[in-house]
Amino acid sequence: MTAKPLSPQTAAAIKEKLDAACIDRNTGIPGAVFVSVDRDGETFAYAGGTRGLASKEPMTLDSVFSLFSCTKLITTIACMQLVEKGVLSLDDADQVERLAPELKDVKVLKDGVLVPKTGRITLRHLLTHTAGFSYSFFREELRDLHPGGYNEFSGHISMVDQPLIAQPGEKWEYGISMDWAGILVERATGQKLGDYMQQHIFEPLGITEMSFLPTESMKKNLAYMNQRAPDGTLHVTDHLLNRSLSVKPEEDLFHSGGGGLFGKPQDYCKIISVLLNDGVSSQTGNRILQKSTVDEMFRNQIPQFPDFGRQGITAAKKHLTNDLPDLSPNPGKPQGWGLSFMLAGSSPTGRSETTASWGGLANLFWWADRENGVGGMIATQILPFADMKVIGLLIQLEALVYADKKA
Repeated sequence: MTAKPLSPQTAAAIKEKLDAACIDRNTGIPGAVFVSVDRDGETFAYAGGTRGLASKEPMTLDSVFSLFSCTKLITTIACMQLVEKGVLSLDDADQVERLAPELKDVKVLKDGVLVPKTGRITLRHLLTHTAGFSYSFFREELRDLHPGGYNEFSGHISMVDQPLIAQPGEKWEYGISMDWAGILVERATGQKLGDYMQQHIFEPLGITEMSFLPTESMKKNLAYMNQRAPDGTLHVTDHLLNRSLSVKPEEDLFHSGGGGLFGKPQDYCKIISVLLNDGVSSQTGNRILQKSTVDEMFRNQIPQFPDFGRQGITAAKKHLTNDLPDLSPNPGKPQGWGLSFMLAGSSPTGRSETTASWGGLANLFWWADRENGVGGMIATQILPFADMKVIGLLIQLEALVYADKKA
């Protein structure tokens, strides 16, 4: 089937707002892409501004972005495909320790001391961020554990050699769990994570340019990375995943299932459309997940932690993230976590109670509202995370999409 495009009036209003947000290159948003989809595919796509503060070339729909944690959704789809086939199990700790023996004896950082863990890690723990892993840019105690620090963007498997900061199952803690989930996919299938995704997700959906190892064509269209200073001004900075952009074919690159993919927002939104359509691509006709699997992904997996997002984000590395007291876009509303994304309840923009959403470090944000059959993404390359100008723009554009659907 063919998706129904947004009305000309709504399309014009979105373009106007996005262009206006990109006018001031010093304190605004250098460039952004916004895409909306429904169950039948793309309903709108537009690129505004330039490829970055370092470029006067226009941002286009062919521009390639470092997707960061938007990668997590795709890694989860890979895991759940293998769960459907009986290759992986959500709740088999023995299987996890057999495939990743490193997780059997991983220690827990408590009050500056490494102590034994008291529980065992399952795939469900990894997919719900209840295994106990964190990120060094969110936790000062992890950042300060040793002078060399941790670099979760190194492109080397050593990045996952980190202790837990909570006992398995004890709390929700956002971190490198999805990198370990990707490792389980690799060891269970004998394939590199990107090769598995290419064969079982990207090719079936007609996605041609999404990779942990960008092609020359992708690098040619890469958007520049930008850094916002505390006073709101922007300056040019390097891509964090620069090893992915320079590694030679014969060298080994760690495929970070938690944040290593590069791709185009339009291609990413093909995946969102598939979730809205219960696991089937309306464009290719290919099914990548069973409806029951999508249902499970959208089920709140951690009802025992109803306010997990209100522990917020601590800016342990201020060049990477701002402080954020509440991860939910809907303060005061019930919070849930599915398999790799937040379930944050309804919002003033029009989201239903069961809407899934998450984002990526350089201020990329996506949502998928199965109840209303609406989803989309805004993509920028601005650090640190939780840029209020990008979040504010998304709220405006998303509200226009929902108003168009109701018209």
